[in-house]
Amino acid sequence: MKLDREAPTPLYIQLRDVLEADISSGRYKPHKRLPSERELCAHFDVSRITVRQAIAELMHEGLIYSRAGKGTFVSAPAINQELQALTSFSQDVVVRSKTPSSRVLVAETIPATQRLAQKMRIAPQTELVKLSRLRMSNGAPLAIETAHLPHQFCPQILQHDFGTESLYQILENRYAIRLVRAEQTIEAKLANPTELDLLQMTHPAAVLKIERFTYTESDVLIEYVLSTYRGDRYKFRADLHSRP
Repeated sequence: MKLDREAPTPLYIQLRDVLEADISSGRYKPHKRLPSERELCAHFDVSRITVRQAIAELMHEGLIYSRAGKGTFVSAPAINQELQALTSFSQDVVVRSKTPSSRVLVAETIPATQRLAQKMRIAPQTELVKLSRLRMSNGAPLAIETAHLPHQFCPQILQHDFGTESLYQILENRYAIRLVRAEQTIEAKLANPTELDLLQMTHPAAVLKIERFTYTESDVLIEYVLSTYRGDRYKFRADLHSRP
């Protein structure tokens, strides 16, 4: 497709639209490299500035991402997660016909700090299970998740392999703990160097910071979670209704 140099639409916008159409049609598959700047310049007979502007637009929209020294790649479609249901990461991934997996970063017991004790409404120094994992879908990193649980409710839980097992399934099947509701807040921030490295993102990159408190049927707080999700891979959806 050629660009129309007589049209009022700037060339970089036309180029962006062409590339966006190619991505939507499947010509460029997720995680496949786009043509280089030089190749795009030659193919569309435009300047490097025009190509860079078009690439910047696509990157801003989350359709592509870059890897230093390797090029520009097509992003996978964003995961559309409903906010009405309480589900685990593994359940969210399986529902989309993907394979969930985890890399355990930290699995240990710790005494509750003053801050954690206040958050979880427990006494300072209470023994907690701390489980931090890099969560993946089909091998691609999507989130960093750090959970804290009172050890008294789930003794010896660290004997499990959290690289492959679901925390929520273990709580329900082994400890008869069923999680039924949660309170969570979502905040947008820029990724720090550790998050950039683990989530394979390029600076500057937006992430979604999620704080969640999860409760049992008897309204006992069992889990306090801090998560960092890739901002270009997740979008959250909620149905809102007017108050009666």
